[in-house]
Amino acid sequence: MRRLLQAAALLAVLVSVGLATTASAGPPPAYFVDETKLPFAGLPGTKAMWGVHGAAGYRVEVPADWNGRLVLWAHGFRGDGLELTVDNHPLRAFLIANGYAWAASSYSRNGYDVTTGVQDTHDLTTHFNGLVGRPERTYITGASMGGHVTAASIEQYPGAYDGAMPICGVVGDYELFDFFLDYMLSAQTLAGLDAQFPAPPEWSTTTVPQITSTLAAAWPFGLTLDGEHLKALTELRSGGDRPLFDAAWAAWASFLLGLPATGDGTVPRSPGVVVDNTDVVYQFDTDPALSAAEQSFNDQIPRIAQDPQGRVGRGLDNVPVIDGRIPVPVLTLHDLGDLFVPFLMEQVYAQRVAYNGRSDLLVQRAIRGVGHCDFTATELVTGFSDLVKWVEDGTRPAGDDVLTSAVVAAPSYGCAFTATRNLGPFTAPCP
Repeated sequence: MRRLLQAAALLAVLVSVGLATTASAGPPPAYFVDETKLPFAGLPGTKAMWGVHGAAGYRVEVPADWNGRLVLWAHGFRGDGLELTVDNHPLRAFLIANGYAWAASSYSRNGYDVTTGVQDTHDLTTHFNGLVGRPERTYITGASMGGHVTAASIEQYPGAYDGAMPICGVVGDYELFDFFLDYMLSAQTLAGLDAQFPAPPEWSTTTVPQITSTLAAAWPFGLTLDGEHLKALTELRSGGDRPLFDAAWAAWASFLLGLPATGDGTVPRSPGVVVDNTDVVYQFDTDPALSAAEQSFNDQIPRIAQDPQGRVGRGLDNVPVIDGRIPVPVLTLHDLGDLFVPFLMEQVYAQRVAYNGRSDLLVQRAIRGVGHCDFTATELVTGFSDLVKWVEDGTRPAGDDVLTSAVVAAPSYGCAFTATRNLGPFTAPCP
């Protein structure tokens, strides 16, 4: 559970990542870049560059022995603040030591605005050509919302990138928002409440205490039968039976109850509600036949339909849909116990890629972590190095099967690519 508290604190600042409040009419927000914060000290033997391009701040670093490879970094959700900030690439030291240049954009807007992230990151690649020169190879990497930016970028600009590594990414786009909807409605229904969406004004002060006191003796432990049903339903809706879910439940069950407090089912750029559970069959176990309890629950839970204009299937309108038409090798990493951007994302992505006949271009790796984007340096370096070998030598790396239920449920699942770590008191080491 390393870094979980830090991640949760950051993500809780504005939970509108999944269920954003509709923007009011009026002038656009006055986003700005504090240019005094852009300068950074280059590592020995590098040239560090920074500035503002197209209203977005950027940083670029190029080693003296540049190998002709550029690695873009797409940052994650920043909240809805007005200041635009830039991250250094998390693999910076490794990249520079091995001859790679890297570049990162602040994007010109905050919020869950993937479209702007895609466009501004692509603009930075062309700006790099003028600053440094045209790379021989260009890779794009990103985390969380930045993973969504990464996966959407290669589909929107298929000739711009040679390989991609989205990590802990929202690569199932709207399916993430549906998962949040499932949790809030299920918790209310199983607690015997008149389930409401959007959440009532007294959600945090009254509704959540009613849910937790009804479903558990000491939330999220000591669950009643209906509490166990919520836990089982959440596991199945977030990626299925898999290792580490007990630890994930302990870490995330309360956090997820906080998400609906400000949500109305819209996201930036969307003119309507994007969430939908009209076709969901909720279950408490892996038996596809509905038990009496499951049938009763499915009959009771409210059904929310997306607005016709809420989701757009192609292009960069609204929240971009990742349709799985990947044109280049893609290697992903995802924590099994992440319930903020759950493992379900990888399964949706794999299904879409397979539908388009491009599974040979996708390698996915399950990591036995419980936090959000909780990866070790070893896991990240290994993944990126394997992606480069694949692109440049044609050596397709190994990965995990994310779609076969029996494989995902095995006690050893995720062990192949997980570095040694402390998983906390609720899990066991790999068998």
